[in-house]
Amino acid sequence: MKLYTRRGDTGETDLFGGERVLKDSLRVEAYGEVDELNACVGAAAAASEQADLAPLLQRIQSTLFDVGSTLATPDAAHRSKAGVPHASEADVEELEAAIDRAEAELVPLKSFVLPGGTAAAAAFHVARTVCRRAERRAVALNASEPLDGAELRYLNRLSDLMFAWARLENARAGRPDIEWVGRERGQSTT
Repeated sequence: MKLYTRRGDTGETDLFGGERVLKDSLRVEAYGEVDELNACVGAAAAASEQADLAPLLQRIQSTLFDVGSTLATPDAAHRSKAGVPHASEADVEELEAAIDRAEAELVPLKSFVLPGGTAAAAAFHVARTVCRRAERRAVALNASEPLDGAELRYLNRLSDLMFAWARLENARAGRPDIEWVGRERGQSTT
């Protein structure tokens, strides 16, 4: 199979099931954001030295492929016939359990924190923000073409987990979160 087909040179792409749509359609935007999120999760996994996070990170990436496949297949009957998997409630519960484990190691938050710290923490913060964007695109798609799985809950919980793991990376490295203190009204930034 060749890497290029030239079929997208006019700005259209194929959805799973055969329908052709513009590459800037809401559906393509949604699964494209999930694809970008998967790459960001991969970068965070590569930056992390936390062996206990690695198995779940791999499952998250696999589930994100499932989410992307669901979003790329508009017809529910075709999804069912082709066996396109959904994110499940069990997937959401697995993320919630991981958040609870991470929070058990962390000092409770008293303010907002600035993204950063270790390279791995920063990578998890990037994944968190890309996840929120993917969630917004999926919510917009759901408003016009309702999704029938746990994709929205999964993306919502995943962004929470990325935040918890960013904090966990810093805590395990002995780096405190950098609290946002805000600026006084009228204070010059120069």
